[in-house]
Amino acid sequence: MNPFRALILEREGEEVTSRIGEVSEAELMAAAPEGADVTVRIACSTLNYKDGLAMAGLGKVVRRYPHIPGVDLAGEVTQSESPLWKPGDKVIAGGYGIGERAWGGFAGFARLRADWLVALPTSLTPRQAMAIGTAGLTAMEAVIVLEEHGLAPGKGEGECEVLVTGAAGGVGSIAVAVLAALGYEVTASTGRADTHDYLKTLGAAHIMDRTELSTPPQKTLLPERWAAAVDAVGGTTLATILASLKHGASVAATGLVGGRELATTVIPFLLRGVNLLGIDSVQLAMERRRRAWTRLAADLPLEKLENMIQSARLEEVPELGRRILEGQVRGRVVVEMEG
Repeated sequence: MNPFRALILEREGEEVTSRIGEVSEAELMAAAPEGADVTVRIACSTLNYKDGLAMAGLGKVVRRYPHIPGVDLAGEVTQSESPLWKPGDKVIAGGYGIGERAWGGFAGFARLRADWLVALPTSLTPRQAMAIGTAGLTAMEAVIVLEEHGLAPGKGEGECEVLVTGAAGGVGSIAVAVLAALGYEVTASTGRADTHDYLKTLGAAHIMDRTELSTPPQKTLLPERWAAAVDAVGGTTLATILASLKHGASVAATGLVGGRELATTVIPFLLRGVNLLGIDSVQLAMERRRRAWTRLAADLPLEKLENMIQSARLEEVPELGRRILEGQVRGRVVVEMEG
């Protein structure tokens, strides 16, 4: 293996800097996580919110330097000491601390554990898989969990209205597209007026300004509205959703950009029997991970997926990371590692 390019993070004191540099095979092997037995040539990665935090030195995402971020990757196995994979296999990797504790996808190669890998669905290209990425895996797992708690398409308009918050982001975009394709009436909540047409193309039936959900509810229970919700915001938004869910309905919470605090009471849980379902795709069991990818390949309209994609070169990632933290990036940023 020749030296390959990577986005390398380094820290001096409290300051984290990034640079494009070359990494040798020996350096890759030395930094590999315990039990790593597969080498993957990376075709594509995805820029996520966590990657933005890592590059800014925020949130304690990275604890050991030098580091290569990128919590997602898709590519081809080039070397394997595991019977699970052989050279030439197309794979996806995400979660398990990739891009956080282990070196990640913003590089030419990755050295990972065999049991962290998922076969790339035959109907998806690496680029499409990374347009989905951890955000799409999270969105799909949220939908599956909501279904497991009784969510099903309604028979008439308004009978099964599902709310998606942070709808212009990675999780939100894919949640909107999947839910709409499955026949749900989707309301997309966003604070960006310039994304309304984009969300409509993904299948949103209604657009709601995020300010309608960001004011603390004045009552413990609000009028019943939502048959379910996928919330990528948290904080006050989540409290408002809980107060306005229909009886027995659920909210799948996937993010905390609105804060960790939850100013609510037990009343929605006792009097309406609502469910608060936490989604953690990082430690998602492999059986559920494979099922979510199978569902994504089947249920996510690929023509809508193309509307979400913004392609980027490795050199553009630091600036895009800054913008994603400022909420200026919509949809999915796919980082092309080849060509």
